[in-house]
Amino acid sequence: MPTNSEKSTGTDLSAVLEGLVEAAVKFILVGGLAAVVQGAPVTTMDVDIVHERSPENIIKLLAFLNSVGAFHRRPDDKVIEPREHDISGMGHALFTTRLGPLDVLAVIEEGKAYEDLLEHTVEIEFRGHTIRVLDLRTLVELKRISTDPRDKQRLPVLEETLRQLEPQYGTDLDTKRISDKDNSGD
Repeated sequence: MPTNSEKSTGTDLSAVLEGLVEAAVKFILVGGLAAVVQGAPVTTMDVDIVHERSPENIIKLLAFLNSVGAFHRRPDDKVIEPREHDISGMGHALFTTRLGPLDVLAVIEEGKAYEDLLEHTVEIEFRGHTIRVLDLRTLVELKRISTDPRDKQRLPVLEETLRQLEPQYGTDLDTKRISDKDNSGD
């Protein structure tokens, strides 16, 4: 169990993603990093995912969380390790890991879960793996209805990125594949 002084050894968001993929966790990348890997010039400090909540996937995700020393991010210094019920319900679980912060979300705006979002994803090639990422158009639509002030601050940048990318990828961004060589986000 981590102590107060060894909670996180650094932030390597790409290692978080790679670990999730190697653990065979089914997830969709959402949030700031989803925008970054699609070319948006925004900064993010964590990985946000919406995960499939099947019993098999919950077991895989919990095993991954344990393997990276995950514990709940809290305003106090109390260390609480993840448990199955933390990631199998409808809520959000915000973790610190030795690789960096990971936000595990059951649903996002309008109560959209993994299954609802699948048709709105692009596949990103990342270090020899394919990752599902919420497409930029849907990300913009969800930020427009969000009540989070940080989402409203990012919205003009995301809208401009979408406007610039539509000629390159056509108007149907959710069917395109983007190579990490072009948009690594690293």
